[in-house]
Amino acid sequence: MAQYRVGRLQQEIQKEVDDILLKRVRDPRVQGVTITGVKATGDLQQATIYYSILSDDQQEQEKVQQGLDKATGLIRGELGHRLSIYVTPEIHFELDQSVQYGNKIDQLINKLNRN
Repeated sequence: MAQYRVGRLQQEIQKEVDDILLKRVRDPRVQGVTITGVKATGDLQQATIYYSILSDDQQEQEKVQQGLDKATGLIRGELGHRLSIYVTPEIHFELDQSVQYGNKIDQLINKLNRN
């Protein structure tokens, strides 16, 4: 039963953070960020939010991470108002590597097909 609750909360956090980034965060560094998933601990005290961006540039990725780190307080406060849970989890943003990994696999498959 607890797994079901954690899963529902992860989906709700993903939806709300995406909405907060679109409507409340004014930092230009976080424009174009897509929330790809959320992983919360079983006790709901911490949540890791995975995001992706279109750019593969390392400097751009660092700028986005800095913007998200700066907006963490605002996002957590908004989550506290929007979610009906006892304690708002501590949030941490991480770049989702699966998108880049998928692109690399796709390039390798295309290269094999050409040969």
